[in-house]
Amino acid sequence: MGMFAFLLAPFIASLILTGIHAYLGVHVVERGVIFVDLSLAQIAALGTTMAVLYGLEPHGVPAYIVSLLFTFIGAAVFSTVRSRRVRIPQEAIIGICYAVASAAAILAMSKSTEQTEHLKEMLVGNILAVSWFEVAKTAILYGAIGLFHFIFRRKFLLISMDPEAAEKEGISIRFWDFLFYASFGFVVTSSVAIAGVLLVFCYLIVPSVGAMLFADRIGTRLAIGWTMGTLVSALGVYLSLQIDLPTGATIICTFALVLMAMAIVRLFMRRRAAA
Repeated sequence: MGMFAFLLAPFIASLILTGIHAYLGVHVVERGVIFVDLSLAQIAALGTTMAVLYGLEPHGVPAYIVSLLFTFIGAAVFSTVRSRRVRIPQEAIIGICYAVASAAAILAMSKSTEQTEHLKEMLVGNILAVSWFEVAKTAILYGAIGLFHFIFRRKFLLISMDPEAAEKEGISIRFWDFLFYASFGFVVTSSVAIAGVLLVFCYLIVPSVGAMLFADRIGTRLAIGWTMGTLVSALGVYLSLQIDLPTGATIICTFALVLMAMAIVRLFMRRRAAA
């Protein structure tokens, strides 16, 4: 019972991350901007790093606001550069932003040797240390963002899956793109503080990719992605405690193993259907 009580808050936090990121992952995969989450997460981490260097508490409200402002700048850039008529692909800009944000964070940390642990935490996180207050705050925030996306789901899905049709309907692609990335920024900024950059990226991409192996419809893909994220989160948190390994890295590797197993199952299903 003691272990169950200790793991409950991290497990609930992982479920919350799964719920919002699996949904956003559908949009990201359909848009073909796979690394946007990783880039925004690194930009958010850079904002937190700058706040820490100026003496702010990494998990305090002022540092969160600074991180959020950095993320909004990234959201504005990503929504501006998206166009079918530009010569430079949006994914190239996203990759450049990730590389620059990563390098800038390393340079900033090099001026403060006692903050090297903070740099490691930004990358892999420490979800085992999440508090119930953080869980409740994150649930409320993600619930509000989820409601926002549910209300305007038609516009967001149309822009992600058929931008040409959205343009024909007179929908402002750049405006709604900014709203998408800005709401994405809220999610990423909070998620990085809990789980780290790499784990946030896995929660966004891996469940969506796993679901695409077996389904085409959005509803079915969401159901598979949420199920996968829930099972992997529970297994990863449990294994990290039992084997005494970093929780974030354990969950990431568990995601990889489960995705490989799903791909093998899909391969056998296709061969059986062909036979």
